[in-house]
Amino acid sequence: AKPARVRVLDAAHELMLTVGLARATTKEIAKAAGCSEAALYKYFPSKEELFIQVLRERLPRLTPLLRSLAAEPGRRTPEENLTEIARQAALFYEQSFPIAASLYAETQLKRRHDEAMRQMGSGPHLPIEELDAYLRAEQALGRIGPDADTFAAASLLLGACAQRAFAYDATPTGERPPLDDFAPRLARTLLAGISVADGRP
Repeated sequence: AKPARVRVLDAAHELMLTVGLARATTKEIAKAAGCSEAALYKYFPSKEELFIQVLRERLPRLTPLLRSLAAEPGRRTPEENLTEIARQAALFYEQSFPIAASLYAETQLKRRHDEAMRQMGSGPHLPIEELDAYLRAEQALGRIGPDADTFAAASLLLGACAQRAFAYDATPTGERPPLDDFAPRLARTLLAGISVADGRP
């Protein structure tokens, strides 16, 4: 049998995907995990903490990728790095959007959730700040133009990845742009605006 903490994360992930974050109560999560609510709270002090751990442990690992690139810029070309960032970000938003979307239907719940995120030092703004830090590190190496607005560039790339998560459901096919095409095109287009003069640092 899986450890209780793993069962709780699995149950929370499944319920958040199927009924949304707002309706995935700790009581229902504990029941699906085969444990008591008291056992759930032993591992996760609040539903917000549980939500954050689902994002960290069950979804594509965007934050560790961004932090490692910022810590060691220059390992690969900016185009290769931004392509991988775009790929992981697109997958992250694709999988997290159905979980978090239900928050926007309940104003009071979203306010409480946002306050909990602030207290835990978390939130959806962090990937933008971490990508900005990576781009500034590349800028210091001379591989991104000295006048480039790295915060705006980070916002554009991640905004496009988030947009891909929900903008295509109403199309005739209901299909998103293929990731293997989307990620490199996004990286190349962004670099055309911020890289050094030859465009291929």
